[in-house]
Amino acid sequence: MAQIAAPIRVEVAGEPGDRFEEILTPAALDFIARLDAAFEGRRRDLLTERRRRAQRLRSGEPLDFSLATRAVREDPHWRVAPPAPGLADRRVEITGPPERRMTVNALNSGARVWMADFEDATSPTWHNIVSGQLNLRDAIERRIDFTTADGKAYRLCDDPATIVVRPRGWHLTEEHLRIDGRPVSASLVDFGLYFFHCAQRQIDAGRGPYFYLPKLENHYEARLWNDVFVLAQDLMDIPRGTVRATVLIETITAAFEMEEILHELREHSAGLNAGRWDYLFSLIKNFSHRPDFVLPDRARVTMTAPFLRAYTELLVRTCHRRGAHAIGGMAAHVPSRDPRANEAAFAKVRLDKEREAEAGFDGSWVAHPGLVPLCREVFDGVLGDAPHQIARLRDDVHVTAADLLAVRGVAGPPTPEGVRADVAVALRYFDAWLRGSGAVALYGLMEDAATAEIARTQLWQWLRHGAVDLATMTAMLDAECAALERERPDALVTEARDILERTALRRELPAFFTTDAYTRHLVADRLAAHAAVRP
Repeated sequence: MAQIAAPIRVEVAGEPGDRFEEILTPAALDFIARLDAAFEGRRRDLLTERRRRAQRLRSGEPLDFSLATRAVREDPHWRVAPPAPGLADRRVEITGPPERRMTVNALNSGARVWMADFEDATSPTWHNIVSGQLNLRDAIERRIDFTTADGKAYRLCDDPATIVVRPRGWHLTEEHLRIDGRPVSASLVDFGLYFFHCAQRQIDAGRGPYFYLPKLENHYEARLWNDVFVLAQDLMDIPRGTVRATVLIETITAAFEMEEILHELREHSAGLNAGRWDYLFSLIKNFSHRPDFVLPDRARVTMTAPFLRAYTELLVRTCHRRGAHAIGGMAAHVPSRDPRANEAAFAKVRLDKEREAEAGFDGSWVAHPGLVPLCREVFDGVLGDAPHQIARLRDDVHVTAADLLAVRGVAGPPTPEGVRADVAVALRYFDAWLRGSGAVALYGLMEDAATAEIARTQLWQWLRHGAVDLATMTAMLDAECAALERERPDALVTEARDILERTALRRELPAFFTTDAYTRHLVADRLAAHAAVRP
């Protein structure tokens, strides 16, 4: 194994839980400490550069494809690694948190891939993080079967979906695990615990340690991940190139560096994914100073908008040119008991998936097992028996910087109903997140943190540019708080309102709601209790 000096002191400050000692072993914590020692300084430097670049964009610096990396984009010869075992056919992928029941349902759903999501679909309580790691290990070892108190049995099928883990983003820390007195990168915690416990188990099962990488803003952040993969494989005596990672292109800056991101990860790349809501969230943040970037109601900003179509078509062209998978966006509909509502919702999902398949995507996401057959049927109709359509190069696509930023055609003020909807969704999501749920069914859709981010940034943007006044929005918030209290006697209305006011109604727009809300509300007793020192 490679030798990297680890810090002397690793402190577990979260409450102990059932079987947590199986995950938080001295060897696993030492592995995370070695990753931290190698990469924490670079992580902090990259986050500093993120803030500087965001300020430059808000100050009017133009966003364009980089001249410094033009040689990478213009070199026709390089390719990413071929598809890894279990990742050749990705026509349907299902996403969700690694909660025990959802783990079994996702793996049994008929989807080819399950994204076990420690990021947007998981409220990052210490219990959720550690128990999620336990559930993944149990699933790989086929020890996940269980029966609920009311007698409902959950049993893993013979041919489960391939597991791909999404760790939390570079900007987040895990306050319940500290090294030399400071919190550890949440990315390295989620990646490190899974890799340490499950990488070899996955290889033995004929798969491998696969990941989705969220919130990357440039190719330097992809390079950091690639270096993490290299060191982790060396430390565990696993051949380089065994890790595979799909990058979510969910920031506007990353959209200008798709080729460079693939190039940095090419030995470990499994392609790119189009992350819709976070992409719009990023667009608002980076162009918050521009009134011509004010977006209307979320429901009116569809993937047929020219600037979003440019983004997705560029993603397909970029991936296929380099031999990589292009994975489409989320279908978030939750089937209901109303046949007419389902018929209308399924028709919209079908149109969306048909558009993606016809554009050249190799697969797409769904949030609920009930959507797997529909998505599979659509992609079956285009792919047939082929595992993907990477050979379709989309040389007809030519996207400029202006195309990616052509928001003006859909820009406009919101409707009162759109403002109210964002207030209602954000408030209810924050309440559920505070109570430990990161994937929440709201108004017929499965929502996660990305929904809350786009909702609260839209509210901020509308206030900032005078599309709605504070008094009107506050009155809506008052009404929704009262409605939530009636709906849920256990709702944390005061705390949820506080998050919304802090992240949407103040003068400055926070980069993420999760950072401050996590330390204020989810870090148990501010780490004062239940701390245990590990060697």
